[in-house]
Amino acid sequence: MLSEHTINVVKSTVPLIEEASDTLTDHFYQRMFAHNPELKDVFNMSNQRSGRQRAALYDAIAAYARNLDNLAVLKSAVERIAQKHSSFYIEPHQYQIVGHHLIETLRELLGEALTEEVESAWGEAYGFLADIFITREEAIYRSSYDADGGWRGRRKFALVEKRLESDWVKSLVFEPVDKGPVMDFKPGQYLGIEVSPPEEENIEIRQYSLSSRSNGERYQISVKREGIDHPGVVSNFLHDDLRLGDEVNLLPPCGDFHYVERQAPTVLISAGVGLTPMQSMLETLYDQHVQQPVVYLHACNHPGEHSFQRSLAKMLGSQHASEQGWTGHIWYLERKEVSGESVPGIQVHSELMDLASISDSLYLDDAHFYVCGPVPFMGFVKQQLLSLAVSEDRIHYEVFGPHEAL
Repeated sequence: MLSEHTINVVKSTVPLIEEASDTLTDHFYQRMFAHNPELKDVFNMSNQRSGRQRAALYDAIAAYARNLDNLAVLKSAVERIAQKHSSFYIEPHQYQIVGHHLIETLRELLGEALTEEVESAWGEAYGFLADIFITREEAIYRSSYDADGGWRGRRKFALVEKRLESDWVKSLVFEPVDKGPVMDFKPGQYLGIEVSPPEEENIEIRQYSLSSRSNGERYQISVKREGIDHPGVVSNFLHDDLRLGDEVNLLPPCGDFHYVERQAPTVLISAGVGLTPMQSMLETLYDQHVQQPVVYLHACNHPGEHSFQRSLAKMLGSQHASEQGWTGHIWYLERKEVSGESVPGIQVHSELMDLASISDSLYLDDAHFYVCGPVPFMGFVKQQLLSLAVSEDRIHYEVFGPHEAL
């Protein structure tokens, strides 16, 4: 554990860190990539260019410094970051590199304010946090390796199927080149995919939610084509350039956002491509003939952007869904007229998702709510749920890219 003296010294520097903010993170990344360019094959360089990764780093540093005397409040954030790191296969020596450049950045920017005492305290605090991550990530790696069909690090997979799900989303199905089984995953988790787009200087690693139930043989992800003015490097490569039979490296499924079996109703809420983990959850619940009520809510611009429509209609229109009272509600922002119930169990609405209008069917007293989509949408939904007296511990959410709080 950290000494009280170390905690006090680090916390005393929080105002300096806050004052440096963007300058600190910009300097850190420029320094690190100049001295260790191999890390460009690990970090998402698109997030570097957009500033999202820099903001995430600053938020993490500041939050850690503020809460050194109460690390329990960071427990969920640490687990989420450890899961994400594992999907990049982050190794212990990389923490040493990051720690070195963090301290050097503080020295170069803070000048005389970085006394020997402050430098020693930050070094000790960083080492303490790094050990937490290294220990947890090693446990994740070991668990993946020990699982039936599991592995550690990278494993070669071949693309065996590719299909259009909506105007902007394609599903890609991969099978292992070694023909062995693949480990099961928890519905809602993601996996890392490593590719080398020909126009890019660096290897690119991205995480995509698994969009079907586990089957022990193959993995399916469903990818939205990102950007028109600024096309997504990896999403466009997967859409346009990856061909059947092409091989990629996949990293084992990870993620702390996943369905947990409970004796309570389940409400799945998504917008846009945020429906991919919900598709995995719904398929799993359907396959297992879960007896608890399930409510499926989704929002998108128009029917052309709504992925998995046939699959959704099949599951919610089934006899099992009818017997268990499973229901679905879809909101189309650009549809001016409400079409009503076109598929048994599915009600179609227009404009923005309004939970109060269907509150009687949401099992507000005991349901668990899983939410995924753009951050503004999730914040919008969370506030609606809180206003309907849903306790925060029953609201579970997933954020794409660098972690953000709602």
